[in-house]
Amino acid sequence: MAIDAEQAGGARVLAGASWQVSSETRGFFYVGGRYVEVEGGTVMVDQAYVSWRRPQQLLASCPIVMIHGGGLMGTSFEGTPDGRPGWADYFAANGFEVYVIDQPARGRSPYHPEVHGAWTSIATKHVAVIERRLTATAVYGLWPQAALHDQWPGTGRMGDPYFDEFCAAQIRMIADGATVERLMRRAGRALLERIGRAVVLTHSHAGSLGWQIGDECPDLVAAIVAVEPAGPPFVNLEMIGGDEYAKVRDLARPYGITAEPLAYDPPVTDPPVAGGVGQLLAGAVRPAGAPDFWRLQAEPARRLINLARLPIMVVTGEASYHAVYDAATVAYLRQAGVAADHLLLAEQGVGGNGHMMMLEKNNLQIARVIHAWLAGRELCEPPPEHSGGSAAPA
Repeated sequence: MAIDAEQAGGARVLAGASWQVSSETRGFFYVGGRYVEVEGGTVMVDQAYVSWRRPQQLLASCPIVMIHGGGLMGTSFEGTPDGRPGWADYFAANGFEVYVIDQPARGRSPYHPEVHGAWTSIATKHVAVIERRLTATAVYGLWPQAALHDQWPGTGRMGDPYFDEFCAAQIRMIADGATVERLMRRAGRALLERIGRAVVLTHSHAGSLGWQIGDECPDLVAAIVAVEPAGPPFVNLEMIGGDEYAKVRDLARPYGITAEPLAYDPPVTDPPVAGGVGQLLAGAVRPAGAPDFWRLQAEPARRLINLARLPIMVVTGEASYHAVYDAATVAYLRQAGVAADHLLLAEQGVGGNGHMMMLEKNNLQIARVIHAWLAGRELCEPPPEHSGGSAAPA
């Protein structure tokens, strides 16, 4: 049954550009932003670019907002390196109003170094880093599941046209994770106040941003779909291969799943300062038999009181480096009172995916699995039987 615009949250006021394309209307606008005084005058900073698609027939009760991962832009959801439809296309074609963000100070959202601070090192964009972690993981074998990776189109190596297209989209980002979270928390609220209650879909580093938005305005978040969210709790890992295969690289999320505070009950009264571990990590414990990096709160655990109100799903690919540790993130959420589902794609008959699953050969099959989960929460019509096919070009 179609859901009209009034049922889906009312008519939306969308400034910026818009145009009609076949069966949908598309456009873009900016949200958030503030004026600051700089040498010689006033400039706007912190605004976020948002592209949108509205199908003629709405089949979802609320829009879906897509937030890209680290070193990337919203283009991650708007198509694939080998020219196939992206997740934004899939969900618009299946009755969702879709909003795709370029995070503040990234891509089409202007970056101002005087305000936003240093960027990440260009070394994070080295071709070898991309090949090892994202596109040719089976060649390098730096974690046990890497050998299963067979869904990236092409070879995943420098010189392959699909790899080169993906590499062209790599950009640097604000180095300080706490700053990124603060900017996106404000921009996320501004967007949801403008478009109404929505599903928030995040990828990778944006996982922390989704937790921040859900914490900031839970009444405006219908559900969170966290596709391989930043993790594991507290730390970043480096995949090194061999029997050990993973080691702790740095402390990144002193609030467990974020760098900036979340609403815990009881509250965290001793926030980390100057790189200190803070109250949560200082008291954390490793479950018996778990890897060294795996940490949960000491019992009785504090509850994430706002996130606990929301339907949440974590999605993990079979061959990704996240297959090593997404279960730790889910365990942390559940211990904190969040009834998070963990969707392992391999258990759904969807195999061979790495971390950039929205760009891989079976990307629309994965979108269909997410679609079905949202339908199970009565947020949209179920996916039709024919949806979800995705073949790479010959």
